[in-house]
Amino acid sequence: MSTISQKLGANIRRIRLEKGFNQKEFCKKLGLDAAYLSNIENGNMNPTVATVEKIAKALGVPSDQLMK
Repeated sequence: MSTISQKLGANIRRIRLEKGFNQKEFCKKLGLDAAYLSNIENGNMNPTVATVEKIAKALGVPSDQLMK
């Protein structure tokens, strides 16, 4: 996948862990499948803009912070 996908995934994982969420509980909070989130965090999948916004909101950060 592209570098932006890898960067997005790494940022989601880093912030999720900083906030103290394990992947299972975070997926439950979002209503997403754990395999889907895992693929996003590993840079293997490009989520929709709506999904990025949903993840950012759940993490309590602006969506553009996930792209930096």
